[in-house]
Amino acid sequence: MTAVKHFLDLDRFDTKTLRDILDLAGSLKRAHADGVSKPVFAGKTLVMIFEKPSTRTRVSFQVGMQHLGGQVVVMSDAESQLGRGESIADTARVLSRYADAIMIRTDDPKKLEDLEAYATVPVINGLTNYSHPCQIMADVMTYEEHRGPIKGRVVAWSGDGNNVANSWIHAAVRFGFTLRLACPDSLKPAPEILQWAVSEGGDITVTDDAAAAVDGADLVNADTWVSMGDADADARMKLLEPFRVDQALMAGAKADAL
Repeated sequence: MTAVKHFLDLDRFDTKTLRDILDLAGSLKRAHADGVSKPVFAGKTLVMIFEKPSTRTRVSFQVGMQHLGGQVVVMSDAESQLGRGESIADTARVLSRYADAIMIRTDDPKKLEDLEAYATVPVINGLTNYSHPCQIMADVMTYEEHRGPIKGRVVAWSGDGNNVANSWIHAAVRFGFTLRLACPDSLKPAPEILQWAVSEGGDITVTDDAAAAVDGADLVNADTWVSMGDADADARMKLLEPFRVDQALMAGAKADAL
């Protein structure tokens, strides 16, 4: 029996596999733009569990499945037995009998790992507090559509060293670009992921100087300063103000930077 392949984090894959995924995604996108139907998911159902609200993640997954001939079932925390205390193990087993794949968007990375352990169909990470791999795959694909291969380029991050930044660290190692992260001292990425990047030969720099991070960059990224449910919104806004990505900061990047 073939082992089930999950999509949980970019560091779990080698460069060729990630490149193959992007190449396939690009070919499917071009076919759709040309009006060519590619119903590769005909007869397939994706169950999406949203413990955290979403606009872009939900719409992109749902529309993508529909364009490729599949269908989706969307469940919020309140609409599933998970919200009533059912174990992840039981949920994974039940959903695996009905669905062809499961996507979850949750705060807790442990729930994602438990789904992986008990599901017999592929599990996709739609976001956790640790990482957001699908977002970064889409960002890399977008950059390459407009500027060519990202390998050897300089990517800058300005703001919170959060889940999205973690996936950028994974991507920098796997796709071979330089990553400079500008973060407040209290919001820098965890030492463990930075140590992993160094051990894998990644070219990663962490600073508290946004201008230094952006200097000569090919691509500049940021994220929301305040997420839904954050109780310390005012404090975060003040802390992250020096890391605002605006025209003044972008003036230090390359003239054609994205």
